[in-house]
Amino acid sequence: MSEQIFKTEWLGHELTIKTGRIALQADASVTVQYGETVAMANVVQAKNEREGVNFFPLMVDFEEKLYAAGIIKGSQWVKREGRPTDQSVLTGRMIDRAIRPLFNQDDRRDIQVIVSVLAVDNENDYDVVSLIAASAALAISGIDWAGPISGVRIGRIDGQFVFNPSYKQQALSDLDIIVSGTSGRLLMLEAAATDIADEIVSEAIIAGLDKMQGALDLINEMKAKLKPELKEKTKELKTSEELETEETRKKLLSDSTAWLKPLIPGILFDASYYTKKERKAAVGEIKKQLDQHLFDQKISRSERQWVIGKIVETLVDEEITRAILEKNHRVDGRKLTEIRPLLADTAILPRVHGSSLFSRGETQVMSIVTLGAPGLEQSLEGIEGASKKRYMHHYNFPPYSVGEVSPLRGTGRREIGHGALAEKAIMPLLPTKEEFPYTIRVVSETLGSNGSSSMASTCASTLALMDAGVPLKKPVAGIAIGLASLPDMSQWKIITDIQDLEDGNGGMDFKITGTDTGLTAIQLDTKSIGLDATMIKQAISQGRTALNEILTVLKNAIAAPRPELSPYAPRITSFSINPEKIGAIIGPGGKTINGIIDETGGTVSIDIEDDGLVMVCGNDAEMVALALNRLQDIVKEFKVGDEVKGKVVRLLDFGAFVALTPNQDGMVHVSELAPYRVEKPSDFINVGDEVSVKVREVDSQGRINLTMKGLAANEHLWKEEKGKSQGGSSFEKSPARFNNRPTSSRGQSSRPFRPRS
Repeated sequence: MSEQIFKTEWLGHELTIKTGRIALQADASVTVQYGETVAMANVVQAKNEREGVNFFPLMVDFEEKLYAAGIIKGSQWVKREGRPTDQSVLTGRMIDRAIRPLFNQDDRRDIQVIVSVLAVDNENDYDVVSLIAASAALAISGIDWAGPISGVRIGRIDGQFVFNPSYKQQALSDLDIIVSGTSGRLLMLEAAATDIADEIVSEAIIAGLDKMQGALDLINEMKAKLKPELKEKTKELKTSEELETEETRKKLLSDSTAWLKPLIPGILFDASYYTKKERKAAVGEIKKQLDQHLFDQKISRSERQWVIGKIVETLVDEEITRAILEKNHRVDGRKLTEIRPLLADTAILPRVHGSSLFSRGETQVMSIVTLGAPGLEQSLEGIEGASKKRYMHHYNFPPYSVGEVSPLRGTGRREIGHGALAEKAIMPLLPTKEEFPYTIRVVSETLGSNGSSSMASTCASTLALMDAGVPLKKPVAGIAIGLASLPDMSQWKIITDIQDLEDGNGGMDFKITGTDTGLTAIQLDTKSIGLDATMIKQAISQGRTALNEILTVLKNAIAAPRPELSPYAPRITSFSINPEKIGAIIGPGGKTINGIIDETGGTVSIDIEDDGLVMVCGNDAEMVALALNRLQDIVKEFKVGDEVKGKVVRLLDFGAFVALTPNQDGMVHVSELAPYRVEKPSDFINVGDEVSVKVREVDSQGRINLTMKGLAANEHLWKEEKGKSQGGSSFEKSPARFNNRPTSSRGQSSRPFRPRS
């Protein structure tokens, strides 16, 4: 096939899809260009089903290629792209959540979608372009997929929505929303907001559904022209015995379904099952009774297990949905808008900087806060350039939290995604670096999971941060809203605080976080054909009611951030200096600043911002004070009239040099040493003597001229008229200052004297 090119103008830029030229051995390959940002998507489906798989095997991988931004990796030792960055993982998860609902979930052939960013123009964000590339490739792949889909980013600047905003516009926006779906229906949502009113966020989402249509039309145009054929499963020649077995299995499924379906309601709803264990036991009883029935029919063990795996979960999902739609009846007996019991507590651990425990039903999360020096910020490197991150939320999901045994293999994609969502939820309410210069790390340990532990970690993070004394502007809560619906969406109902059995086919996980006045983050994925505008509005409205209820519990646990930090948290003292003096603090090769740190025994850290903000951090108050004094001495700017005690560091015929700070000297002219004439400074004073001096003048070159006259602290030096010239009396008037002075009284240079700052 020769290269096919499809173009359209979309939201201010040309959108171009190309196919038929590269990666021709993939089932489908496209490149999508928007502005000068280019993403490539390749799709392959395995020819045969994978044996023993009871789930839909989809893999979505997203690759950041550093060459796309003209970047060579900063590491001295590793130049090849390695483990995906967190941002890559999050983008891959976003694409996965958008495309997954529209596949034939009964297909057991592996499908892999690989999206690679090939070029970025530093204007158009690559994530929406990558999403469209994945959709375009799937649309022409011949895979059984009910797409295509489209996506768009929505921002808001000065109260006006901006669609597919540039990076510069994103920096000015108080909203960052990506919506994805089919025409008029929302399948995936990723939103961040700076405590924006619910109605505005809802309006932005619905507006985005309309604006993504241009890209959707272009993919449909390409699909119509290329007319992809549906990839049929590989048909193997079957013996008559195999065909007979296949027919027997079909009849076995049909008979088993007819026998089991009327039995399920009596088991599933004969009581209110308040715990996950009880509900699992109820489903287990359904499986047990079906197994016994099939055993009585003389069905082999392997066939019994096959039938149970095929129909029980599906029929249970259908019955749970039917009960909600027809009777407003949930398995645990709750109302559709009712939240499970809430518990919140703080300061549950000794010595840590802040801690909390939050429970919602059987979902339980413990969060721990650690405060650190500004220099402990995380450095990030990717195709969007280098940046730093001062607030980190790390989410852990150990197997015991769901009562399972599993090896610990490090952080998975799900943990990265859940951690990032809770991080995004809290971010807008954190104090600025100027207000609270600490680096902040929160670790959320999921101790029990049964329905949205990510939202529980948002609540636990709020509690722990307030317990640590971090001045959050407002507390933030989170809740997961669900859905019960028929496949065609002819009937549906929104449910609050979903758990285990309620997250089946026709459902959704609509996670909402916010304060008492607005929203901060939303994340949606669904197992339906998508939400329309009415459903979106109701989900947000129902979520608001739940958020307010949870916020009340959080405020009862801790009404405001603690006024004092933990005694085990480091203390940061900051002050501002003239940026021109940064070099003086650092010193040649870092000698000065490292010397101060060494003087404190390495117990403090010193961080300096480009604007002159100096931050000293440490646990030992005495050492912090020592470092502060050293730093302030270095940058101190003397004014006429300032009185200082200092040591004499050098004597010359025309005067004495006195150390005012460790790196600044001033000169006392011989005529200013005493109230009488002194012939030579060495006749009156010695190197190492401590004297009091007053700044008489700071000249245009920053040189400091001093006097010892008129200071009572020096009178003991003059009592016996030490060093008095035999041939004269005190000067009536000081002579003009010398202009040919050494740089420092401690060196041998004969250059003009200047303060070392």
